[in-house]
Amino acid sequence: MTNLYIIDTHPLLWYLDGNAHLGYQARSILANPSSRFWLPVIALAEAFFILEKRRNQFSTTQSELTETIKADPRIRIVALGQRVLEQTLDCKIIDEMHDRQIVATAMLAPKAGFEIAIITRDGNITDSGLVPVIW
Repeated sequence: MTNLYIIDTHPLLWYLDGNAHLGYQARSILANPSSRFWLPVIALAEAFFILEKRRNQFSTTQSELTETIKADPRIRIVALGQRVLEQTLDCKIIDEMHDRQIVATAMLAPKAGFEIAIITRDGNITDSGLVPVIW
């Protein structure tokens, strides 16, 4: 049974916006008060970038995103460190570097004693088979 979820960029934004693109299972997990999340800093950085560039597509602002994350004790922001960077070398099947870093973060979680799944709709991550995915 999964006890930790890694949040990808778009599910994070879609959840905060109440967007219908978010899968039912992903929405349920994100709404569950007992769920625990790691948010890779690269996913957060990408969310800020998307909100900056496409601010008319989302009702959430960068400051609201920041405040929501700070206020949610279920979310831990995970830094991009040496171990994550080295783990990306095992993720070459994934095309985009930021997605590799998100998957690498997930791949390291079991070494810390967690059973994980990534909340994502990203086809490249899903098709890689490197980590369990929930949508």
